[in-house]
Amino acid sequence: MRDENILVIEDNELNMKLVRELLQIGGYNIFEATDAETGLNMIREHHPDLILMDIQLPGMDGLCATKLIKKDPSLKNIPIIALTAYAMKGDKEKALLAGCIGYISKPINTREFFETVAKFTRH
Repeated sequence: MRDENILVIEDNELNMKLVRELLQIGGYNIFEATDAETGLNMIREHHPDLILMDIQLPGMDGLCATKLIKKDPSLKNIPIIALTAYAMKGDKEKALLAGCIGYISKPINTREFFETVAKFTRH
């Protein structure tokens, strides 16, 4: 088991299951939240090594949550990768402008998923 902790903030049960299984295969420790508010509390509590942030969440969306994280001096250095089904032109740029360092579109390509996560972990 790796000593890297990844927080997944995803409201879709099937997507969460897939991401959980992929991260378990990779040997990561996983924390899960289904909305941004819960995710923000978990970030403050666990200080994960990486956050996988769904963009379309109930209540506060993932871009707003990312901006809040990046404004907090104690959290701003945690890398955030956007997870989104909205792979429209300009969406990647919006995620990067909000503070995400990577972007994974849905449906998830498992090979690209591992490559993207590995870029921002000690793999």
